[in-house]
Amino acid sequence: MRRTYEGDAKRIRSADELEEIVHDKREGWRANSAKARRRQRRYKKRLTNALLNFAGDLDHK
Repeated sequence: MRRTYEGDAKRIRSADELEEIVHDKREGWRANSAKARRRQRRYKKRLTNALLNFAGDLDHK
């Protein structure tokens, strides 16, 4: 399984899909579960920002 990238934002159609798409392939390697959750939040934030930028680009075309 690959990591989650900003380009994956194009695959999101609803907010529920964000939970399904975000994946940290190294989650088991994290020092503890708190750090894994923090990383997941960062991935979600990156995807959300990419999604907003992607939507903004569509509005300007």
